[in-house]
Amino acid sequence: MDRVSRRKLMKMVAVAGSGAALTTLVKTEQVNAEEIARMTTEEQAATVIPAARAFGGQHSPKPLPFDPTKLKGISEKLIKSHWENNYGGAVKALNTVEQRLAAMLGEKDLPPYIYGDVKREELVRTGSVVLHEYYFANLGGDGKASGKALDFIKQWFGSYEQWEAEFKKTANALGGGSGWTILSYNLHTGELHNYWAWDHMHNAPMGYPLLVLDMYEHAYHMDYGAAAAKYVDAFMQNVNWDEVNRRVEEMRLRK
Repeated sequence: MDRVSRRKLMKMVAVAGSGAALTTLVKTEQVNAEEIARMTTEEQAATVIPAARAFGGQHSPKPLPFDPTKLKGISEKLIKSHWENNYGGAVKALNTVEQRLAAMLGEKDLPPYIYGDVKREELVRTGSVVLHEYYFANLGGDGKASGKALDFIKQWFGSYEQWEAEFKKTANALGGGSGWTILSYNLHTGELHNYWAWDHMHNAPMGYPLLVLDMYEHAYHMDYGAAAAKYVDAFMQNVNWDEVNRRVEEMRLRK
């Protein structure tokens, strides 16, 4: 038998070891792939949680689009408190909820009803963020209706005065409680209505908001106490109808 040097022998052993290791790795990966293939969708999600935008939790508050010192009948102190504490708090809560959902998705034995409670919070916080952003965006104007929004209102309510009366009546019905009043065009029915919303989750399906009024007490109590009707009057004096007209144009592009 030919003599084999120690160096050559070590090289042969190393090569053989690498081959064995590679074979073992391939077999292991094949077994893992087969196991994953047999898993349910929920089990797979609990095994590997990739980075997903749906659970990003990276929302940031939008700045006020107007000077809060120049509103008529609504104080700067109220607006800043509303923006920072209620709207800002909703943004922070939504981020926390999204990140918590991602963590909970990896808990294989978590009861679905526990996950469902946090999903409900996701809906609540999302509604609050979106509606607050629409609300602040349609403030800062002179309250004088004009343009295509005014024409649209007349088509559906007969006159601006009749629409305003119904919008205010809907808002005042929420006084002393909570909720939103929303002038909304329904993309499904093709109709324009003032909708009553008890909380952040009450919205007509396929409704496209054109004008949003916050009727939670935090939106007016600092200035008006329980006199919600006076707040509604002040809101109407500060509506930014240029923004409402922009939404009408945007809505027509989506029809």
